[in-house]
Order: sequence, then structure tokens, then C-alpha cells
Amino acid sequence: MKACDSCQDRVNIGYNYTKRSMLSRGVGLLFIYLPILTLPFVILSAYLTYWSLRLVGGENVKTWRDFIPDHSSHRYTYKSQITMRSYSFLTRFSFAQSKLYWIFNCNWYCPYSVALFEWHTYLVKVVENWWCPFTHERKKHYQDGSIDQSFWHISEENKAKLHEDDRNNPYFTDTPNK
Repeated sequence: MKACDSCQDRVNIGYNYTKRSMLSRGVGLLFIYLPILTLPFVILSAYLTYWSLRLVGGENVKTWRDFIPDHSSHRYTYKSQITMRSYSFLTRFSFAQSKLYWIFNCNWYCPYSVALFEWHTYLVKVVENWWCPFTHERKKHYQDGSIDQSFWHISEENKAKLHEDDRNNPYFTDTPNK
């Protein structure tokens, strides 16, 4: 069976997990959840970026809600939530064995965290396309932050100074639909 082309750079973790000590895995689990303490700052940063875009004239800027998966798309409910069975006496009664833990993890922490960082990344790409319409090797990854015109395109004088590729880049040179 041929491996998928987009999976060539995948992270190897499942093959190594059981080879790690319980202490190592426990500390790793702690490190996963400690960044929750930074979420208020990331949320503030994302909203400041969002409002910055709105204040300079941005319309149709996506919100955090646009990146959160619909709750009905979650496969499990509290009633049907699966848990992992532990064979170790020390972990048999851990919180990670409860349905509540997995509901929190799978229905709240992961989708909201991923959505927050995807939204923030999208906003930064929009900002990048607005203030800096200069093509570089990674610019193709900014397509999901496409805008109608960059700051440099609103003035014919400045637009004329741009390199041809920057003047005509589809990520920031469409005309508004008005």
C-alpha cells in the first residue's frame, strides 16, 4: 500500500509512546495542558488583530466562530464517549480514564484551541497581505488570507513602484465587489 503524498513528513509518536516511561508520558501530558494558561493572551492578541483589521476598513473578516467545528459534527456524546482502559494500578483511577476528561478534551479543549490558533494564523496572513504585498517563497501559504487590495495598491503612485509580480498577485489585487 502506497503512503499518502501529504503524509511524508508526519510526526512519529504512536510507535514510540509505549516505549516511554510512565513518568515521561505524565510530564508530557502536563506540558500539553499548561499552555491553557496562555490562552487569555492568545485570545487577546487575536481579537486585537481582528479589531485592527476592522478599524482600518476590513470587511468580511472571519471570526473565531468560523473556525470552530459544528458541535453536531462531533462523533461522541457524554453517553457514547469511549475511554481508555488502564491496566496499570497507578493509573486505573486517573482522571484520564473518565468520560468527563475525554468530553472536555475532545469537545472543548482541542477544537477550540485549534480553531483559535487557525483563526489567529488567518488574521496574521490577512495583515501580512494588507501591509506587505511583497512576494516571497512562503507567500503561497497566505492564500487563505486573501484581500481585495493591499495598502500599496490603493495608491496608483505606490502601485507603480511595485514589481510586476507584486502588482498582480491574486492574493491582494482583486477589485472589491461593490
